[in-house]
Amino acid sequence: MMFDWLATGGVLPFNPATAVGGPKHVVKRGKTPVLAPEEARALLEAIDTTPPIGLRDRGLIGLMVYTFTRIGAATAMRVEDVYVQNRRLWVRLHEKGGKAVERPCHHNLESYLHAYLDGAGLAADGVGPLFRTIRRGTAELTRTPLPSANAYAMVRRRAKAAGIATRIGNHTFRATGITAYLKNGGTLERAAAIANHASTRTTQLYDRRADEVNPDEIERILI
Repeated sequence: MMFDWLATGGVLPFNPATAVGGPKHVVKRGKTPVLAPEEARALLEAIDTTPPIGLRDRGLIGLMVYTFTRIGAATAMRVEDVYVQNRRLWVRLHEKGGKAVERPCHHNLESYLHAYLDGAGLAADGVGPLFRTIRRGTAELTRTPLPSANAYAMVRRRAKAAGIATRIGNHTFRATGITAYLKNGGTLERAAAIANHASTRTTQLYDRRADEVNPDEIERILI
């Protein structure tokens, strides 16, 4: 930059550093907080599903965990985007660029979504939003789509209630699902396809298997 300034000001005839490339900053690890599988299960099981809001929250978190989807794609879903095909429940996710991605449901997610649709009485409102806000002062669902900011506040509230100290957010469940999938023998290529990533390099940012350090190894530091 200094040589460029000198060349522009006429001090130098040309910039001698033009051909020199700067160092590349390569990011190999994402910064999104990740939950262990047992923590994710504890969070889902801690949700009181008696009221409709509990069914909604469990369904939304389960969707992000088991489909690796973004919060924006989840909150853009309509009721009709949850459907039966070949005797299994499927979901249609509205990804970036208006691309619709269809995925089969994990059996846990299938039970969460069935319970939500039945318990909240949404099955007949096919064109209505799937995840909705709650009418102030009541436990009733509105017909307004749940904003991402409200979903984040819900996730933080649910995590605190479940005793989870990690400062998680909406994106945590994408990374949590991908890491759990890879731990159990899934391939990076398949994980990228499920997450709708154009490159496996993006998916690698969500792979946190290398983060795990055995506490016994740390205890070897005998000071």
